[in-house]
Amino acid sequence: MTVDAVHIASGKVREIYAVGDDALALVASDRISTFDVVLPTQIPDKGRVLTGLSAFWFARTREIVPNHLLEIRDDGRTMICRKLEMLPIECVVRGYLAGSAWKDYRETGAVCGHQLPAGLEESASLPEPIFTPATKAAEGHDENIDEEQAAALCGEARYSIAKDASLELYRFASKRAEARGIILADTKFELGVDAGGAIVLGDEALTPDSSRFWPADSYAPGRPQPSFDKQFVRDWCEQTGWDKTSPGPELPRDVVAGTRARYVEAFERLTEIRFDDYLARPEVVL
Repeated sequence: MTVDAVHIASGKVREIYAVGDDALALVASDRISTFDVVLPTQIPDKGRVLTGLSAFWFARTREIVPNHLLEIRDDGRTMICRKLEMLPIECVVRGYLAGSAWKDYRETGAVCGHQLPAGLEESASLPEPIFTPATKAAEGHDENIDEEQAAALCGEARYSIAKDASLELYRFASKRAEARGIILADTKFELGVDAGGAIVLGDEALTPDSSRFWPADSYAPGRPQPSFDKQFVRDWCEQTGWDKTSPGPELPRDVVAGTRARYVEAFERLTEIRFDDYLARPEVVL
């Protein structure tokens, strides 16, 4: 970190520093959270996977929407980024019926105002990807909202651009993932506005923390799917009887090793770059 970097915030995963007047350093730690609680056990190299994958996607989606990345540092976990005024919504795109979307569908037959065909099973492929915005919760879970509510929060013009960019990003990434044996079930983007008023992709993009990645060779609708994200940790936590309040449980070695392996496999399959090569030379993803 440069001597003029000033720590300004801590997230569940990232430490955020101001670098001069116009840039931020986002440092991805190896912390992992489940059910909105940061667990006491870290996952080695998790932060480097998040940073490397984000930088990989940022470098390949600039023609769809500009992004905030300026530089990736030699530690493999730090991105220097432009400051943005972030939109007050999470930009979620879903191609499959899972998570909160499956819960909403079972209760109402719709997801965030999108009326879906009757009789769909859990993990079913949707007829078309859908944009399902959510509020940003300072504490607790984000809340799904409909498009009218999201447009009111963002302004009609900004909302329309953010929605179209998110859907196009999802289509681009899901096509690449499918060619590498991975289903991108859903993903969350965060977009903001730069000093010139342009909509810009920020935060992280298309990582195991912000996406559901499923192995295509074991996909079968009608049940939850094995995944390359932190569902492995969530499942273990569910079995412990933990009440999902802080402090969380310590993770056993096999869960730590299994989680790291899933993150690294997602990185290598999506990028076609050996993770060890990234550790040696982070700019290889750009």
